[in-house]
Amino acid sequence: MIRRLPELMQSDFRRRFRLSVADVAYIRRVGMERIREHAADFVRQRLAPAMPQHDGRQTPMRGHPVFKAQHACGCCCRSCLEKWHRIPQGRALSAEEQAAVVELLMSWLQLKLSSEPPPERRRRGGPEQGMLPF
Repeated sequence: MIRRLPELMQSDFRRRFRLSVADVAYIRRVGMERIREHAADFVRQRLAPAMPQHDGRQTPMRGHPVFKAQHACGCCCRSCLEKWHRIPQGRALSAEEQAAVVELLMSWLQLKLSSEPPPERRRRGGPEQGMLPF
C-alpha cells in the first residue's frame, strides 16, 4: 500500500490535505504511538467491517489528523479502498490489511510532519483584513 503514496499525492483531491497547526501540536502533544492507536481504532471500527455503517460518509474531513490522512491516502471509505488499493468491498478487512492501512496512514503523517512547515496561524486584525503590515 505504501508504494501507492506517490500516485495518491498526484491526485488533485488527495494532495490538498495538509496538517494544520492544531494537528501538528496535537500529534506532538500525544505522540505518534498514541496517534497509531487512534488510527488502528478508526480503521477497525469504521473501515474494517464488510458493510461499514454510513459507508462513504464515515470519515470526517477534519477533527483528527488521522481523518486527513485517511482522505489523503484513499482509505476513507470502502469504495476508495477498492479504487486505490484494490481491496474489494463486501468483506471484512483482514488483520494484515488493517495493519497495512495503518502503516500507510502513519507514513503519510510522518511525511507531512517532516516535509512541510506547519501553516502559520492567521492573526485576527492582520493584513488579510485590510490593515497595513507594520
